[in-house]
Amino acid sequence: MQIWMKGAIMNGINDEKDRRIIEEQSVTIRLLTDLTKAGSWVINYAADGSVASVQWGDGFRRLMGYSDRSDFPDEIESFVRGIHPEDREVFIGDTTVNAFNEDIMCKKGYEFRFRRKDGSTRWFRSKGILYRDAEGKPVKFRGVTIEISREKELDTLYAQLQNESASLNTIHEMLGSGKWTMDFDEKGVMSRVYWSDEFRRMLGYQDVEDFPDVLESWSNLLHPDDRERVLKAYNETISDYTGQKTYDVEYRLRTKNRGYRWYRAVGKPTRRPDGTPITYVGVFLDITEQKEMMRELAEQRESLSVALEEANKANKAKTAFLSNMSHEIRTPMNAIIGLDRIALNDPGISETTREHLEKMGISAQHLLSIINDILDMSRVESGHMVVKNEEFSLAKLLTQVNTIISGQCRDKGLAYECRVNGPVCDYYIGDDMKLRQVMINILGNAVKFTPSGGTVTFVVESIARFNGKSTLRFIISDTGIGMSQEFLPKLFDAFSQEDSSRASRYGSTGLGMAITKNIIELMNGTVSVESEKNKGTTFTVTVTLTDCDHQNDGEAENVLHTHELCVLVIDDDPIACEHAQLVLGQVGVNCEKALSGAEGLQMVKVRYARREPYNLILMDLRMPDMDGLETTRQIRAAVGNETPVIILTSYNWDEIVEEAREAGVDTFVAKPLFSGVVLDEFRKAFEKKNTKLVQETTDLKGRRVLLAEDVAVNAEIMMMVLSMREIQVDHAENGRIAVEMFAKHEEGYYDAILMDLRMPEMDGLEATRRIRAMNRSDAKSIPVIALTADAFDEDVQHSMQAGMNAHLCKPVEPDVLFKTLESLLHDQSEKRTS
Repeated sequence: MQIWMKGAIMNGINDEKDRRIIEEQSVTIRLLTDLTKAGSWVINYAADGSVASVQWGDGFRRLMGYSDRSDFPDEIESFVRGIHPEDREVFIGDTTVNAFNEDIMCKKGYEFRFRRKDGSTRWFRSKGILYRDAEGKPVKFRGVTIEISREKELDTLYAQLQNESASLNTIHEMLGSGKWTMDFDEKGVMSRVYWSDEFRRMLGYQDVEDFPDVLESWSNLLHPDDRERVLKAYNETISDYTGQKTYDVEYRLRTKNRGYRWYRAVGKPTRRPDGTPITYVGVFLDITEQKEMMRELAEQRESLSVALEEANKANKAKTAFLSNMSHEIRTPMNAIIGLDRIALNDPGISETTREHLEKMGISAQHLLSIINDILDMSRVESGHMVVKNEEFSLAKLLTQVNTIISGQCRDKGLAYECRVNGPVCDYYIGDDMKLRQVMINILGNAVKFTPSGGTVTFVVESIARFNGKSTLRFIISDTGIGMSQEFLPKLFDAFSQEDSSRASRYGSTGLGMAITKNIIELMNGTVSVESEKNKGTTFTVTVTLTDCDHQNDGEAENVLHTHELCVLVIDDDPIACEHAQLVLGQVGVNCEKALSGAEGLQMVKVRYARREPYNLILMDLRMPDMDGLETTRQIRAAVGNETPVIILTSYNWDEIVEEAREAGVDTFVAKPLFSGVVLDEFRKAFEKKNTKLVQETTDLKGRRVLLAEDVAVNAEIMMMVLSMREIQVDHAENGRIAVEMFAKHEEGYYDAILMDLRMPEMDGLEATRRIRAMNRSDAKSIPVIALTADAFDEDVQHSMQAGMNAHLCKPVEPDVLFKTLESLLHDQSEKRTS
């Protein structure tokens, strides 16, 4: 009993001792696995080679980010589901013994990525030993797994370094440049420098003996003026642990035999994840020749700058000369044209004298057109021609152009047609004055060079719309004398003419096309031409304008509700009817069509019988069987005068106005059709019929005007012109006298002031400023109109800035002067009453 008890006690002591030894060994193993970042595992196999059981060591679990069996059970699936998808099939396969290549697993091991519990993905390597029984069947696989993420990062950095080194070597070989390499230890301290043989040769050295691989070999050669800057850039690049800075510096180095030369050095360090540099590689380029070239270019640029300044001075002098020339020529031209018109109004002159006066007037107008062309060309060459971007009505622009050109065609016996293809808006943003000038110039040439009996065609179409802009194409064709293919390339050159005899025959200066092309290019447009001798010419102009969201005023909206309107179009041309439906449909107008006067008359009668009369009838003037006037007469006879009738025509209607009024026509609209124009005319006709609008005109009879003009003959002519409308005139010989005369008379004595700009003692601009500055009510409101030979855009701006209301260029057309006075006086009267 004692022996048994003693044995039991001794066994208990041994068990306790073994337990402590096992615990100590376990702690040691755990410490070693944590330090080495390794974990063990065992896979047991069944007799058929399938996995029977798995035992994951605690170190393996910690390596994978797990703590115990509860979140990482001893199951093969615990491991398989965390393996990266790209590595899973290669590594684990079908989870049988055949999945592992014994040679790979025992010698090299498998590398794979695993998604740990915290979501991070890391690289691991597993190696093991396969145990077999006496029959050679696999029993278990015992192995260990270690983390190799750091090793993989270093492999990536090394591959990157190798690629960058290869790229630099390639660049170095292509450029024939020198290269340097600097190595750094783990603390970021430079440990080695290597200068390439090519770099040594660039500086005149041969080998390592006379140019050692130390930093001082390079830094001691730096130019004193560059040394501090270069070393600072070098140190900043090395100490920039963000890796953002690139070393790129130009400086001078002292060579062995050729003195100082310019070099450019470019380099960038490769860095560890913590930012410390690993290797610093860069190249040197000899840029001495480029620096010399840059110096020469700078000298040339300075010379060009001086030349440009001189050219600008010359341009300013030329502009001033042309401005003065314009003034000096226009002043006597004003007298010539003015006296010519006054003489033509004398009913007592003979036919021979009248013929002479008319020829003199034509010659004077031709001389005036030459002056205008020269001034326009000067504006283009000096860059003073500015393109404006303002809202304008394309419909009104085409109406104005057609009015001028159709009259010229009628006088010469030419057929003229203007049409719009497809949808074109009424309003755009651009420079309507310059666009009008281009169209009139090209169309005017078409009329000029087309013999009687020929045809001139003007087509407008929209060819593209994008991002708030529209591209319009204008096509002008004629059946005139045409041009040879040899001359076409010279057509847009200044003063170019195919036949010098044309200058006298057709009155051409040779500047029109050059000005036209320059204006089109200022508007970012293009112009092209096709022509054949004795067959005709076609010009194509393309310009891009900004779309305009034009809003009608409130009054118009109160009068017209377009969606409630029904319009009848009567025209024998089906295309014209379709175009009218398209244009009016864009603004919501319901439009019906009739292809003859008889059909239209019948449709009007039917609607009237239903007590649903048309709101408006658009009538073509020239139709077979029954023209527009006869159709209007019969409509008025059948249904009365309730519905407004507007005549559509491409022809001048001045000669038929009275007949049309008697037939019952309300107004006229020029083709091509635009909705805005039609609705404006309809509104006017509608308001007249409903007595809602009383047309008021300002009577100029008895009005008193102060005329400031220093040239006596010009003053005399202007006074005679004004007397044609029974206007009273007081004459002042210069600006100072004009100011005094205005000041000494009571308020309201003068209705308007006509002011010349260039006068002795005090010019027109200063006189206007002084009048506007007077402390009296009429000083701010009285209309002041500039009458001057100064025709530049800047002159107009100066007039407006001085306080003038209008700027009329000499020689002044009497009708233009009277309309300007009527308009300004009417506006002034409305302001007073309001």
